[in-house]
Amino acid sequence: MARDHPRDFFTLVPSAILERYHRWQTVGGPAPSLLVFRRNAAGRQLMARVYQPVASKAGAGPFPVLLDLHGGAWIRKDRFAEEPMDRAIAASGVLVVAIDMTLSGESPYPASVQDASYGVRWLKSMAAQWRGDASTLGLYGSSSGGHVAELIAMRPGDQRYNAVPLEQAPGLDARVAYVATRSPISDPYARWQQAEKMKRENLIKASKTYFRPWESIHEGNPQQILERREPVVLRPLLIMQGELDDNVLPAVQKKFAETYRAAGGDCQFQVFEQSEHEWVAKPGPQTDRAYEMVKAFIARNLGN
Repeated sequence: MARDHPRDFFTLVPSAILERYHRWQTVGGPAPSLLVFRRNAAGRQLMARVYQPVASKAGAGPFPVLLDLHGGAWIRKDRFAEEPMDRAIAASGVLVVAIDMTLSGESPYPASVQDASYGVRWLKSMAAQWRGDASTLGLYGSSSGGHVAELIAMRPGDQRYNAVPLEQAPGLDARVAYVATRSPISDPYARWQQAEKMKRENLIKASKTYFRPWESIHEGNPQQILERREPVVLRPLLIMQGELDDNVLPAVQKKFAETYRAAGGDCQFQVFEQSEHEWVAKPGPQTDRAYEMVKAFIARNLGN
């Protein structure tokens, strides 16, 4: 199939052409590079943005590696969604790669999860060329990207999620070292119920478009996976949650954190006061706190 053709991989694309409307302002580090990631089933070319780590000396490394999975209610956004967070993490000496994922209008669940699984394996195969240590690879996921990150981490061996082969490195797996999230949709059914209650047609449509057939909202539900006591892998998990979030309710998130711990997982659950669902989109003390928390979480789980 065209989406897996090897000539679609790793082609360097001039950022001045493809990102001229996203002007990069260098802050203490090199401008990110842009790579062709893969072509999805809808024929769209998915891209990857590579943020080189800021090192104190030339030739430093190998560096920890982070894959960023964007949010957008599964229906919108792309690799630029968490640029300030990615930039902040890279500035601490981490190789960060943000990828596009298939949107629900192109293909429903689990297509975006398949992109993420492929992304983990692809980045492991590519990390060394950017002086990254593939064994340290972790995930950062925001909102619906947090949902995808939780699924990948919990089910790294799922054959459906790993359905897109990485032809140049077929032996690599999708296991990750840790998962850091901001406002993850840890219970998509509860999020849909909240959208119904608030009469938010855009979020109702987003869930209905992504979860087709509708029953998959239960099968691909991290909270319900734990409640069903399915065999899962529980990696160290950070959940950053806004106190004022009426999209993903703090009580729902707290329940997931407690269920995760009860299942034997290590979960750091932090509520950010006076913060809404996407508080990190605006500069401020709580946004700066989120940057520092993610960086500390990564360092702690890698023993740095």
